[in-house]
Formats: sequence, C-alpha cells, structure tokens
Amino acid sequence: MDNTEPTPPRVLIVGAGLGGLMLGLLLEKIGIPYDIFERAPILKPYGAAMGLVPNIMPVFEQLGLLEEILKVSFPAVTMDIYREDLRIIGSLDIGGSSELIGYDSIVFSRPDLHRLLVSKTPPGRIHLGKRVLSVGQSEHGALIRCADGSVHQGDIVVGADGAYSAVRQNLYDRLEKEGKLPRKDTESLSLGYTCLVGTSQPMDPEKYPVLKDPFSHFGVVIADGKPHSSTILTVPGNRICFGIVIQLTPEEKEAVFRNSEWGPESLDNTIAKIQDHPIPFGGTIHDIIRATPKDVITNVYLEEKIFETWTYKRIALLGDACHKMLPSAGQGAVNALYDAVALANCIYEMNDNSQSQIEAALKDYKRQRYPLAKMQVEGSAMAGKLLYGQTWIEKFGRKMVFSWMPNWLEKTTLTRAAAYQPQAVFLPFTKKRGRLNIKPPKPSKKYLEEQRRKGAAEGIETEMNEVNDRRAASEDLDTHTI
Repeated sequence: MDNTEPTPPRVLIVGAGLGGLMLGLLLEKIGIPYDIFERAPILKPYGAAMGLVPNIMPVFEQLGLLEEILKVSFPAVTMDIYREDLRIIGSLDIGGSSELIGYDSIVFSRPDLHRLLVSKTPPGRIHLGKRVLSVGQSEHGALIRCADGSVHQGDIVVGADGAYSAVRQNLYDRLEKEGKLPRKDTESLSLGYTCLVGTSQPMDPEKYPVLKDPFSHFGVVIADGKPHSSTILTVPGNRICFGIVIQLTPEEKEAVFRNSEWGPESLDNTIAKIQDHPIPFGGTIHDIIRATPKDVITNVYLEEKIFETWTYKRIALLGDACHKMLPSAGQGAVNALYDAVALANCIYEMNDNSQSQIEAALKDYKRQRYPLAKMQVEGSAMAGKLLYGQTWIEKFGRKMVFSWMPNWLEKTTLTRAAAYQPQAVFLPFTKKRGRLNIKPPKPSKKYLEEQRRKGAAEGIETEMNEVNDRRAASEDLDTHTI
C-alpha cells in the first residue's frame, strides 16, 4: 500500500493587499507552498479607518493575532450621524457585543493591520515590482508572466489584485473570446463616487479631547444639498482617520474611468471643494487633512459590482477582484478576509493537486461565498444611499433608521449578522465566547484524521464533541429572540 503523501499544490497569489496576505498566512499554517506577487515596487500601506466585526475575530484568534490587533484598535461604540451644521440626525449603537457574541467590533487604522499581516509573512514570500501581464493555465499547471520578463509557475493562481484585477481581465478576455463569459461580466463596474482617505499624524489631545477616550469616536457629517459627506474616527496613537465621499458628475465619471492614479493637482482641487466642511470634534476637515502627510492621502474610486465568474479551472478571484462594495457598510476588506478563509479551507480539503480536485475546490469556494458576498454588495449599496443620498426619500430613510429604529432592533440585527463566523477548519476551533450560541463551522474529517495520526485522538475527540454540541445548541438561532 502506497502511504506517500500527495504533493501539495503551489499557489500563486497576485496582490499583497489584506486578502492576499491573509490567504498566505492561512496557507502557511497548512504547509502549502505559495508566493505573493505585488505590482508596487515598495509595500506602502494606504487607507484610513477600518473596522473588524465580531464575525472574523475567531480567525485572528486561531492565528494568534487577536491580541496584537486589539493593541492597535479601539472598540466601536456608536456611529453618530450629523447634518452639515452639526445638528445630530441620529446614532446607531454598534458596541457592547462582547457579552453576547464574545467579541467587540473594533476600529483601527487600516495600514496598521496591513503592517501586522506583512510582519507575520515569512521572508521571501512577497515579491515586489511584479506587475502581471498575462495568466496562463493548462491541464498540468498555471503560470503568470510579469512586466519584468519573469515567469512564475504553480498549480493555482489567485487574483487578489483589486477592483481592476489584471488576473480577472486576462481570464475574462480569454473566456469572452471562447464565448464562455456571462454577459453581466462584460459590463463595467458602476462608478458613482470618489473618496479621499487618510490617517493623520498624532494630534493634540488638548485641542481634540475626544482623543483621550479609550474608545473610537465615529462621526459622519452629511452635507446639505452638496455632493459630499465626511466620515471621521479616532484611533489609537492620538490619530484621526478621515474619509470624504464625493458624488461624481457624469463628466467626472468619464474622466476618471479606469484611472486609479491621481496627481497633486487633482488632490488639491478635491480638497478645495470640501476644506470648510465642519467636523464634530471641532474645526474643519481641512485641519485634519493638513495634519496628514500628502503621500499617505489616497483617492479611492467607489465602484460596486458582483461578478458572476469567480473561478475557472485553476484560477480563482478574491476580494474586490470578484465583488466590489461601497465602503458605506464597512464590509469590503472584511469580505476579502472571509474569502481567504473559505478558499484556504477548500484548498486544504483537496485529496491531491490534480486539475479535477483543484476545479472542484475552487467551485466549492464560490458556492460558499457568492450568496453572502452578493448580500453584502446589496447591503452596502443601501447603506450608501442612507449615508450619501440627497433625495427626499433617502433623507427620510436616513431619519427613520438613525432616529426612530428602536435599540432592541439594532441589537437584534447586529447579533443576527454575527451568526456567520467562519474559521480555519485545519486549526483548533476557538472556544465559545459570550452568551449566544453561535454556530461553529462544520468540523473537517480530514483534520480529525490528521490529529488521530499524530496521536492526539483523545484531545481532538473532546474538541469535536464540544463543537458538535455547540452546533446542535445553535440550531434555533434564527428563531431565538435576543
């Protein structure tokens, strides 16, 4: 009998963003070889505030990163919505979930998470200056060709390279020529807004007393009759993150279509439009922008679309490459992390690295993630109308949600959303936290067998019994009144 272990697949990850880095860390835990190819010549994290909801926290705990991310985070308590004159429209209670769910929602500067994930990636795994020109695949493997002339071979290619993914474009071009691309996937992303984001240098707590609090102050100011709004949050280190959303005119949409590079002149023109926008912490948004180095202020185009084709044979897409969401619900980056967990789990469950096994694993990845991602894209679009909309219907909806929604309904809605808590099936599951019986993922038979072979049968049996008990206890979650 042949007891030789099958050769693991080599995974080529295109894009060193949060989703690509998380996938790499998970594959590292499985022992699957991988490389990450980043087009930028240097890794310079951009962005402003980011939040993590309780759903993804178990994965950080499994990876031993929970305490480290909490060190650079503040708990989120409320989101306060203001008119331009800073009269309050309403508040949304987003805190206090740890008693029920086991984790609080947290807020931090996005570059801090990026730096953390990079620091945990082994040396030599990330390759910079690797702009992908083409992607190829056959029955025997897959490869990428880069602008520097290098060619890299593997078994699976993962496009985690953003909304204008080179991997997706290469794949779609080929599928369209073969008549295999759905019509919806030939349509452009829907572009309606642009957003200026950044994180300030440390500010003076005496000037901004909100910086003294051990939780995040989260405010959204909606301009009256003007095509812009601003979001500001406090994060550790006496810093303030900002995001200014500007609705584009048809002419502006045409000018920026498929152009992700902004020059200094465009930046200055945009700042001039909103510099007098007041903020609830005191002063104007321009005060915060002036305290932010220009080289870390980023323009982000706010497109939205969910693509139908996520995988084809040995190629898979992840994050913004397959589902681009508006940031209004704060779900874009989190969903890229969900994708990474689901894809890593599916690759782990493969029996060998044959094309049939790879195709089946990638199809299962889409099957698991597509319905949830579609729901998040739609939810983010609705949240965008609530936060940025200027029609009377949108203003009425904003008033209804942020002023009249009862607190118990807010809590129930947020807790229901927490019922989806993915975990890496190839690592020990986290222990139960909080009072609510959140249903853990289905245990992996492969992981159970591996632990038995390692002589850990008794411990793993106990762990799996606990997991199954928790799954059984959580069956009535959908009808349970909180």
